[in-house]
Amino acid sequence: MTKQPTDGAQERPGRLKQIRMVAQVLRQADPKALPIVFASAIGTLVVVVLVGLFIGQLWFFVPLGILAAFAVGMIVFGQLAQRAQYKVISGQPGAAAAILKNMRGGWTVTEAVSGNRNLDMVHRAVGRAGVVLVSEGPRNRVGQLLGAEKKRISRAAQQVPIYDVQVGEDEGQVPVDKLQRHLMKLPRNLTKGQVSELNDRLQALPRSMQMPKGPMPKGAKMPKGPKPKMR
Repeated sequence: MTKQPTDGAQERPGRLKQIRMVAQVLRQADPKALPIVFASAIGTLVVVVLVGLFIGQLWFFVPLGILAAFAVGMIVFGQLAQRAQYKVISGQPGAAAAILKNMRGGWTVTEAVSGNRNLDMVHRAVGRAGVVLVSEGPRNRVGQLLGAEKKRISRAAQQVPIYDVQVGEDEGQVPVDKLQRHLMKLPRNLTKGQVSELNDRLQALPRSMQMPKGPMPKGAKMPKGPKPKMR
């Protein structure tokens, strides 16, 4: 009988492949990124080894330096990869939703709760801060969408704070690469139990319209009607 690989053996190749894929994207987005990663790791190793040499405990600081170099390299790699991701999706419809769905902190994200045929859209995020409506599109068009959605959910939200954030490059809007940081600065107004109750009330509301989910290429057009659900 053929021996089945363990879960760990299956996961490890997947992670390495994922890192290689991210590295390829990063190299295409910024040719200087990977040299910066290697330079930061080697620099860390050199500094730690020099400290060990100075105090006469090189045998201990060499392995410590290797671990520190790996950790620093991975941190820098992750930060640069995130910047590259923001650069790739910036300006695409659904980019803000992609950022919201990857946020930590217990946020529940509902994509495209409202929108129009110009692919301007509003996403809803529910968390400890309350309700955050995040729009994508030019400032002169999304204001009406935000106002209508705020009015639509105000009764279900009751006394919960409702914030609205416009994502874009216009004056007064939040760039997509700063959206996560902007939301993390909001105060914690609700307990986890209150967040759960709020989610139940909002999820019971009918969707104002169906829209495509996730980032879409520029030039994409709104469908004329809801797509049938696949079973």
